[in-house]
Amino acid sequence: MNLNGNQERLMTILLGPHISEKASARSDKNNQVVFKVRKDATKQEIRRAVQTLFEVEVDKVMVVHMPGKIRKYGRTIGRRSSWKKAYVRLAPGHDINFLGSE
Repeated sequence: MNLNGNQERLMTILLGPHISEKASARSDKNNQVVFKVRKDATKQEIRRAVQTLFEVEVDKVMVVHMPGKIRKYGRTIGRRSSWKKAYVRLAPGHDINFLGSE
């Protein structure tokens, strides 16, 4: 893959932040940020994408596959799609602020 194609892929790796009580607790305690990422993303790609987009230094990346759940809609049974999330630990002194306040 050429350099330009690789940059385009890095821009599509992160789908968005995953905001939850657990994510907020990890952010405060362990300096971690949680992202929803593409299913085919690797740890190295996630690391490079976060470092490129947010200009921070990444210490560690942990990935979790979240299986889709079966849900009933009246008589029919449906299934939510599976997804992947990444816990990104930032190096000391680095921070990502999604709310925009100082």
